[in-house]
Amino acid sequence: MVVFKKMKCFELSFSEPDKVHCGGEKVSGKVQVEVAEVTRVTAVRILACGVAKVLWTSGSQHCKQEMEYLRYEDTLQLEEQPTDSDGSVILRPGNRYEYKFGFELPIGPLGSTFKGKYGSVKYWVKAFLDRPSHPPQEVQKKFEVMDSVDVGTPDLMSPVSGKKHKKMTCLFIPDGHISMSASINRKGFCEGDEICISADFENTCSRIAIPKAAIVAKHTYLAHGLTKVFTQKLCRVRGNHIISGMTDQWRGKSIRVPKIKPSLLGCNILRVEYSLLVYVSVPGAKKVILDLPLVIGSNSSGLSSRSSSMASQTSSEMSWVELNIPGTPEAPPCYLDIVREDHRLESPTTPLLDELDFSCESPIFMYAPEFKYMPPPTYTEVDANKNTCVH
Repeated sequence: MVVFKKMKCFELSFSEPDKVHCGGEKVSGKVQVEVAEVTRVTAVRILACGVAKVLWTSGSQHCKQEMEYLRYEDTLQLEEQPTDSDGSVILRPGNRYEYKFGFELPIGPLGSTFKGKYGSVKYWVKAFLDRPSHPPQEVQKKFEVMDSVDVGTPDLMSPVSGKKHKKMTCLFIPDGHISMSASINRKGFCEGDEICISADFENTCSRIAIPKAAIVAKHTYLAHGLTKVFTQKLCRVRGNHIISGMTDQWRGKSIRVPKIKPSLLGCNILRVEYSLLVYVSVPGAKKVILDLPLVIGSNSSGLSSRSSSMASQTSSEMSWVELNIPGTPEAPPCYLDIVREDHRLESPTTPLLDELDFSCESPIFMYAPEFKYMPPPTYTEVDANKNTCVH
């Protein structure tokens, strides 16, 4: 058994280790070498790669496909270090030698760094240390790449809308219909943006309908003509129950884009797509779903709906400054005047559902919960004659 001596130090590092690189930018770093005894080094080489890969098993068949985005090779040289005729150098203990490297990423479309259930897009730099009569010693380091997706283009700034109408049945008997229409003001968003939803719902079936909206990620993997799809619900909002024969509207209902990777659309074997699903859940029936496509970008258009939402909220919170405060105390307001009707119906007398979004065991029949009004608001009266407080 032959024992090969290892180097005391053989490390690879980037000049900006936490940076997320884009197409056309330079990736630079250094390879550090330190030896414990006098050592002849034939060469120090680097290999930079960017590869998209998908892999899954379908029965006894292994589905595998790769796509290369980047490949760069170079042999590094020591500065101010004498070399032999064959290009090798003598390294001595007590010194730390640095081999510097740098290369530019392609300007064309690059797949953003991604790791999914059945595939990934990875970028890395690998360094090789060659010595006579020794196998090459390797060290590898990953770096992140993000493909620029600008959501400020006219196509992604245009509104998206849709309609859905479905006839309902209960035990194979016709049972009215569910109708809905929904729209959003644009298609492109970035992480943290608020998506404002305008929607109309109509329920003529005998059961209660529950409108909801969710941001869904769809990962599509392709290999040798076969396709594997993985979907994941990222976040969700819900509206009020709609009883039979009633309608409901969403005006300004919003859902925030969570922390997610940008859309990956330019890869031939792996796609990451997002959509806003506006849907209605009805017990004992399949969901009525309206799919509005989204593109999650890396460059904001500067027209973030979150900013406008925050500005609107600030305006409403500061509106009390403009109120005329009366000089004399007034009687406390009537309970029915200050509690909105829709707020009082959070626990309505109409039956509700013990609804579970992903369960098929939700009951078809309904139960009536106990109905309670909200407690009256607290207030303080000041008697102008006696200057005492009455609660």
